[in-house]
Amino acid sequence: MFREHLKRLDPESRRMRFGGAVSDIFIDDYADTACRLNSVIHGCFVDGVLRAAAELRPVLESWPLQAEAAFSVETPFQDSGLGTELMHRTIVAARNRGINTIYMICLRENGRMRHIAQKHKADLRFEDDEIAGTVDAPYPTYFTLMEEFMGDAQGFVTAVLNWR
Repeated sequence: MFREHLKRLDPESRRMRFGGAVSDIFIDDYADTACRLNSVIHGCFVDGVLRAAAELRPVLESWPLQAEAAFSVETPFQDSGLGTELMHRTIVAARNRGINTIYMICLRENGRMRHIAQKHKADLRFEDDEIAGTVDAPYPTYFTLMEEFMGDAQGFVTAVLNWR
């Protein structure tokens, strides 16, 4: 699903997601790697099709724990709040896994990503043609654990009810 979603991104959305033009072969390799690195991937499904995704990829051997976050939303579904909701869920997932810092990198002209990052109080640094952002994720609480559990449970029930 994740692989197919990334392949459906139009050339501009791919450039914004990966920082440059990428081929389908690159996306195949990328999706395979995401599944091997304990990435947490949240998605938004419309009519049973993954249309937006957020990936939380741990930075290996970091202490305190850190991760990189990346987001993709197919063009017809952009500017509808999906990126903001996925960012929120990604921060909750990071907190619940003991990840203290979330890193994000996007192209300087990626106004949508910059806007979402600012909504979540990211510290943004402009570096050449990129923007590097960090979001501090406080320790988990009972409420963040329950929020993630309930979100996962709701997604599971919805998937079961929509299964044919």
